Amino acid sequence: MNKKEFRTLDEQIDILKSKDLIINNVDVAKDILLRENYFFINGYRYLFFDKNKKRKFITGTKFEELYSAFLFDRNVRNIMFKNLLVVENNIKSIISYQLSKKYGFKEKDYLNPKNFIQDYKDSRRVDDVLNKMKRQIRVNGEKHTATYHYINKYQYVPLWILVKVLSFGLINELYGILKPEDKEEIASFYKISSEELKVYLQLLSNYRNLCAHEDIVYDHRTQTFINDTKYHDLLNIEKNELGEYIQGKNDLFSVIIIFKQMLDKERFEELIREIKICFDKFDQGVQIISNEKLLTRMGFPKNYMDIIDL
Repeated sequence: MNKKEFRTLDEQIDILKSKDLIINNVDVAKDILLRENYFFINGYRYLFFDKNKKRKFITGTKFEELYSAFLFDRNVRNIMFKNLLVVENNIKSIISYQLSKKYGFKEKDYLNPKNFIQDYKDSRRVDDVLNKMKRQIRVNGEKHTATYHYINKYQYVPLWILVKVLSFGLINELYGILKPEDKEEIASFYKISSEELKVYLQLLSNYRNLCAHEDIVYDHRTQTFINDTKYHDLLNIEKNELGEYIQGKNDLFSVIIIFKQMLDKERFEELIREIKICFDKFDQGVQIISNEKLLTRMGFPKNYMDIIDL
């Protein structure tokens, strides 16, 4: 097995050149590699590899184009992340409101195991989620301003405060242990089913983690697939030989479809416009591959902007 060893900037340049990448200004390239990390920039090489040559760039590919792909993904990731945070805050607010209204606003009330699914086979999962939430109260009791205030002044932490320190992943788990009627009540806010919301939260949690850790987002695929929606049909998304949609199922466009249903109209329209600007900048900075190829790699249909008016 080949060992991954430290490479100097000069060695990194030589490796890229050996793969037929054109580097006209070595000093600028070395500065970018030092600031941005060779490993991260090199992660976009597959977009530019020649399918007829083993691990070689398409003839004529320039370092600036590889860097443009890196910047494109960063910009898209930042746009997605800020909207993921909006959805996260919304779902936290809705869950905390519904559960506090029904079960009470003190942790001894809303964290009562009787408030959650009662199947014996789920008892361990319920206990695990509730213990994680109780741990967050203990951990953040003296650290987080809001929890500290409530503990010291009122000797309890209401759910609408606790959710501020719960991760999106834990909120996803919390929704998973709610009683069916509570899931439906929360999902009805978005005019979707509880099963759809469950899947959406799982997929969004995956993408949120990618964004938070600045991983590659543009061509990521999750193991979670969303159900077919009216948007797949209205956009005339292509199907494979099995009759399955090939885009908008577990890719970045599936997140766009989820946002269409979970963001308000104005924010969603702004999101699509910002994504369009990213594509325009990519088109200006990259000549060796087309926007069409990039769209396909991302799971976006060519008419993706039409979703605004659907």
